[in-house]
Amino acid sequence: MSINPETRPSLIRRVQAGTDAEAWDEFSAIYRPVIVRLAVAKGLQAEDAEDLAQKVLMSVAKNIKRWQQDEKRARFRTWLQRVVRNATLNALTRTPRDAAVGGTAAFEVLSELPQRDSEAFDREWRRETLHWAAQQVRDEFQPATWDAFWLTAVEGQSPEVAAARTGKSIGAVYIARTRVMQRIRAKVEELLEDES
Repeated sequence: MSINPETRPSLIRRVQAGTDAEAWDEFSAIYRPVIVRLAVAKGLQAEDAEDLAQKVLMSVAKNIKRWQQDEKRARFRTWLQRVVRNATLNALTRTPRDAAVGGTAAFEVLSELPQRDSEAFDREWRRETLHWAAQQVRDEFQPATWDAFWLTAVEGQSPEVAAARTGKSIGAVYIARTRVMQRIRAKVEELLEDES
């Protein structure tokens, strides 16, 4: 699935209002795992990454009212990615580390960090959006249908293996995978639509 999701403006507005617990839960369910995975990838321990995610979400809750959608300025995800990056760098610089001596090669690697951070953030955002959408639609399917999809599309098992494990025919496995993937795509599109 090649989807490049964007946070829908209506969700941002609902979070900005500060009174919609359901909107905040949805926002947190999508972004918390992204923040944690990025922090771990940057070198934080899992517990520290969870603490960082909490701090970032608290900062977002406090400052999101000031964020304005403006086509001339950064997208919301870009703004959030900067908040995450800055918080991660702050957490890493507070951690005692062995002193390292860097030369030109080290400088070149450091100069590439903003681009790589942005790419990593986008990749994690897409991954978490698809995970969120999958969890939202899972109960719409019979367990064997879901298992046929999961085994083939996520775990990479062959249709023959999935058929044997689910008791479905190979053709039914293909149909199950297609139906679930279509529903996940539709759920992601719902997420991207502006409700207004």
